[in-house]
Amino acid sequence: MPVKKLEVDNDNIDRRLDNYLLSIFKDIPKSKIYSIIRKGEVRVNSGRVKPQRKLKLGDIIRIPPYLDNEKKFEQAKAIPANIIKLIKNSVIYEDSNYFVINKPQGLSVHGGTKNTIGVISVMRHLFSDSIDLCHRIDKNTSGCLVLSKNKTSNKHFNEELKKKTIKKKYLAILKGHLKSNMQIDIPLDKSFSTNAKSFVSDNGKQSLSNFKILKKLNSSCLVEVRIYTGRTHQIRVQSQYIGHPILNDDKYGDKEFNKSPLLKNTKRMALHSSEMEFIDQLNKTIKVKAQIDKSFNELLELLK
Repeated sequence: MPVKKLEVDNDNIDRRLDNYLLSIFKDIPKSKIYSIIRKGEVRVNSGRVKPQRKLKLGDIIRIPPYLDNEKKFEQAKAIPANIIKLIKNSVIYEDSNYFVINKPQGLSVHGGTKNTIGVISVMRHLFSDSIDLCHRIDKNTSGCLVLSKNKTSNKHFNEELKKKTIKKKYLAILKGHLKSNMQIDIPLDKSFSTNAKSFVSDNGKQSLSNFKILKKLNSSCLVEVRIYTGRTHQIRVQSQYIGHPILNDDKYGDKEFNKSPLLKNTKRMALHSSEMEFIDQLNKTIKVKAQIDKSFNELLELLK
């Protein structure tokens, strides 16, 4: 079985060897990666190295052939054909650096113990192992999700997030009727319990959003929310705080209202990331709109 060799490219200059391998072999335990480095089964330019060794452009990394085969085996684990088709058809923008998908409601961006298949694993299966998430949205939120095709693009997007230059708009259906458009600026902190939730706290970080009324519905209203910060569950907590929680929100919603006959035929959380705009590293403006899906549309029809 031939030895597998990897050549370090521009995206991976100055990365530690262990972090580089962990980014490539995402389904292989960290302990195994460190073990094969210590044993000398991984070599850089034919020499034994330590896990923290910084990589240089053109370095040749030798990995044992069974590791690559194990990776391929993990990638070949059955992903349902309907999920592959769903994600493939969800792509609404693509260029040489980014994908944007209209993430389906009910799918996690990352797989886990309860959610074995995540959007990122399907995208890598469909296109390339170099694809990575630029940000996250909740499992039960649908809409715009940006993924990078390389490390440079991912780093750029995250720098733009820190600078708050990325424009994000959401659609949400709230319990009751807002009396007027409003700006909400409250400090949010995050719980690290098993049922992790965000909450209003004087020790928290700023969360800023604008709520704009679009339509009055039956005991509810459709609003557009422009967010200026990216706190965990920001819109969901803010909606609860003003007494108009998002419909079918299982963490921050009104449980009794969600059990009402009005909503008996749907459990879909009424939050959708509808628009996103950002400037890429080539100074090109990328602006995308994600249409609401059938389940959100049906919810609107129920509430007319």
